[in-house]
Amino acid sequence: MSMTLKLIIMSLLSLVTATVAFPIVLRYARRHNIVDNPDARKLHRSPVPVMGGVAVYAGILAGCIAMYFLVPRSSLNWSVLALTSMLLLGVWDDIKNLSAVLRFLIQFGIVGAYMWFTGHYIGSLYGIFGIHEISPWIGIPLSLVAGVGTINAINMIDGVDGYSSGFGIVACSGFAVVFITVGQQVWSSLAVITVSALLPFFMHNVFGKKTKMFIGDGGTMMLGFMMAIFELGALSPKVGVSMESHGIGVAAMTLAILCIPIFDTLRVMAARMLRGHSPFRPDKSHLHHLFIDMGFSHIGTAIAILLMNLTVILVWLLLWLCGASINTQTIVVMILGFAVTFGFYKLMRWQQHHGPVGDDGTPQGTPLWHAFCRFGKWSQFEKGKLWQTLQRLVDDNWMVKKG
Repeated sequence: MSMTLKLIIMSLLSLVTATVAFPIVLRYARRHNIVDNPDARKLHRSPVPVMGGVAVYAGILAGCIAMYFLVPRSSLNWSVLALTSMLLLGVWDDIKNLSAVLRFLIQFGIVGAYMWFTGHYIGSLYGIFGIHEISPWIGIPLSLVAGVGTINAINMIDGVDGYSSGFGIVACSGFAVVFITVGQQVWSSLAVITVSALLPFFMHNVFGKKTKMFIGDGGTMMLGFMMAIFELGALSPKVGVSMESHGIGVAAMTLAILCIPIFDTLRVMAARMLRGHSPFRPDKSHLHHLFIDMGFSHIGTAIAILLMNLTVILVWLLLWLCGASINTQTIVVMILGFAVTFGFYKLMRWQQHHGPVGDDGTPQGTPLWHAFCRFGKWSQFEKGKLWQTLQRLVDDNWMVKKG
């Protein structure tokens, strides 16, 4: 059986399982009042069930079970156990609202245990500025910080419908392309399975009205850990060597794929600390809040930010295909990462607070700010017939009606 056919079988199994699991999880969350209630900081205005990550997990688990039979050397025991642990931690946090300290301690424990049992950690920088193999005394702490940081970066971007799940689809698709290119069957299978498991949730999260559900901390922590698995795996000697042989700047590739969550989180946390606040104090300073302020709809915001991230990925891909050095790939990706997060956010906030002064004495925004606001109005897809048709298809499918 060809690898392409195996990927199709695993994807379909994951997709069908997640689709069937969604209405079951939705009913359970409603029955037990596991919902996200609105407040001054949040963008929704009514309680929404918050266990979508469980449905995604069901799809991933089904795909992983198929991998055991279809893909050689697919030893995923520790990956599945760690993903399960991260999901349970997130669901616990959704229900009990854990303290940041406890949440971080458990996350460090799960990431550390995963690294210990799998041997996947950052063991080389693969030629960045001439640095290759690095000591475990440096690589293991660096891996812990990178892994936990990635988990929380994905968790922190979950602010508008379709953003975190849409990012997961884009990022896992990017990882899948790279892993397929270098012949990493296990990793490419895991990435493709995750894409398929996310698709049903994405449709309900974006288009659902009666069936809307949030992915929750359980889902974002699990998804963030999946990104960390790919990140640590790619940078480990077990996988990274095959990428290096293809001229891939491994660090540049992971930074490009995870660009917006990583750089936007760094910007937000740095700004909070400069104001004398905790880096984990919630506020409305993320990139998606900027687009909402410009009048973009939720899906318009998600599409705009994902296109920015996709642009960085495509630039990196072009550099790699053109034979750019590993240093060049890394430097360009880092510059773009800062530009599309730090630079763009600061530029647009400046545009918002300058320009002609209104009757009340406050600036009304520059022409550039108003141009983006016009784009925001065009993103109100919810008013169109296509949107309403998709909403009916999602809300009125036979599995949801059956419940």
